Amino acid sequence: MAEVTELVDRNAYLAAGVHIGMREKNKNMMEYVFKRRADGLCVLDIEKTDVKVKVAGSFLAQYRKERVLVVSRKAAGHKAAQRFADATGARAIVGRFMPGALTNPSFRDYFEADVVILVDPASDKQALKEAIQRGIPVIALCDTYNDTAYVDLVVPTNNKGKKSVGLVLYLMAREMLKNRGADDETVEALNLEKFQEE
Repeated sequence: MAEVTELVDRNAYLAAGVHIGMREKNKNMMEYVFKRRADGLCVLDIEKTDVKVKVAGSFLAQYRKERVLVVSRKAAGHKAAQRFADATGARAIVGRFMPGALTNPSFRDYFEADVVILVDPASDKQALKEAIQRGIPVIALCDTYNDTAYVDLVVPTNNKGKKSVGLVLYLMAREMLKNRGADDETVEALNLEKFQEE
């Protein structure tokens, strides 16, 4: 069996807390749980996270960059979502997602997205609802408590921390650019620290 290469060293995932879930868990997320600690906290399987980030990067590369939307109502994802958009040419909506942004063409901030990335499908439920109404594929960073019923591509991760959200969106941006054929200089110019800024 061929050895699988991770996008970053396993220790980088651990240092960012990507693997830290919650005590609360949703049955749909059980396949991504590596173990449950003695204190009841669920630990996510970072190998599965790594695989899903690769899939997400490849999937996103199929879409026109200006039609990719990343949404984060959670403050923990604001900087990372904006950095993702800046790096890839996508659009970011951070803070409150205004109803009608994806469904009401007469709305001032209406946006025609071909794919939506959610930092947390629970917090970003309005964007999820509108994406479902429009039949727009949804990629979501999902923690152990998230319901994944309407998510097309689950990226299992701690979506509560700036470092973990920053690392995952950084890797997704890097993979998207690589899969689009971006030159090495462009890909290497991405700065992880900027994705994880306070």
